[in-house]
Amino acid sequence: MLSATEITAKLGGREVLHRLDVAARPGQITAIVGPNGSGKTTLLRRLTGDLPGGGVVLLEGEPVAKLSPRDLALRRGVLPQAATLGFPFTLREVVAMGHQAGASAARPGVVEAALAEVGLAAKIDGFFQDMSGGEQARGHLARVRAQVWEPVADGRPAWLFVDEPVAALDIGHQLQVMAVLRRFADAGGGVVAVMHDLNLTAMHADAMILMEAGRIAASGPPEEVMTAPLLSRAYRCQLCLNTAPRKGVWLLPQAASLV
Repeated sequence: MLSATEITAKLGGREVLHRLDVAARPGQITAIVGPNGSGKTTLLRRLTGDLPGGGVVLLEGEPVAKLSPRDLALRRGVLPQAATLGFPFTLREVVAMGHQAGASAARPGVVEAALAEVGLAAKIDGFFQDMSGGEQARGHLARVRAQVWEPVADGRPAWLFVDEPVAALDIGHQLQVMAVLRRFADAGGGVVAVMHDLNLTAMHADAMILMEAGRIAASGPPEEVMTAPLLSRAYRCQLCLNTAPRKGVWLLPQAASLV
């Protein structure tokens, strides 16, 4: 269980998160959505322990602020919006770094399995810097997935925190990445993802947190958060929602002007 009570954060001396209470469960994908500048990434960084602030964040009952970097690496993997490498590593080496950070001992086949999940097994020995932006994004996802491979395989709690994991990807690879996150959750892991594509979020998320100006405007199952009044107010544009054939809704802009 991930829980946060009255968490705050400041950037540049200005408070940008205002006493938020958050809960996320293993076995689920929890999506953080909202307009630009609403505090999505800041909230994610508070939950991972990468950004200090007020309030308490508990990961499986333990305060994140008191966990050592090693303990954190064993319990959660973090994929930021932008991750860069300045050295000529192969894809195999990049993913192995993640596995070594989160494993008590290297397990044979983990690197290969993580790359197969994201569709990059054939490029395992290619140089990371020679790959496209989308391939690099999937490579980084494989790295953080390999980091928390051991606890999930052993039936222990583990978490993935991912910030816009599908931003640089075409629709096919977006669905592939969401399938990776779903399998991780189905295996007992917890996923917290910052998302921009609301239609994709409605299809895959079990719970949503809608951010607005550093506050939580709504939280709960997608069918409770994905309502035209809530989203139109948060995004400041008129939206209508249609029920999708199988799951979720289709979100359609009704007017280009702000409301």
